Amino acid sequence: MKGFNKEIIVIIAKLVLISAVASAVLGATYVPTQEQLRIAEQRQTQETLSQLMPEAEEFEPVYSGENEEEVLYYQAYDSGGNLIGYGFVTEQAGYDDDIKMAAAVDTNFEKIYGMEVLRQAETPGKGSKITNAEFKNQFSNLPLDGLALSQNSGNVDAISGATVSSSAVVTGLNNKIEQIEQEIN
Repeated sequence: MKGFNKEIIVIIAKLVLISAVASAVLGATYVPTQEQLRIAEQRQTQETLSQLMPEAEEFEPVYSGENEEEVLYYQAYDSGGNLIGYGFVTEQAGYDDDIKMAAAVDTNFEKIYGMEVLRQAETPGKGSKITNAEFKNQFSNLPLDGLALSQNSGNVDAISGATVSSSAVVTGLNNKIEQIEQEIN
């Protein structure tokens, strides 16, 4: 019996040691990995905004609060240093999960240059169609007063069978544009 208890204690001690080493390795790699992910996300945002506003040469982030951790939006400048619009990234609850999207608007808040879905986990074959060109192209040079679903007197046709996802995109864009407009004015 005594030998049996000693074996159990040795096994438990080994498992605790292995767990401690694994935790230390995971902790040591977490911080640098998170920094790399943040840099990659910033690069993806810049590339996406450049595609939405090809005439923009530079996107200058505008931060919220004093800690400058969260980017509210980006000011877009052309090659002459003229402010030509605002780019942004926003998230909105969809049918299955949050939809993360980027978009750009002009300085007068009269039109949206375009929209790109960065991340979504909507229902395959239905809500996931928000990533299709047919849906996204509706936002290209769209007057902001038409940024609503056609069933609500807007210019955006909802995806058949995915009204929640379509509505989430429109709502997310409208909310963020309104937030930027209030911040600027």
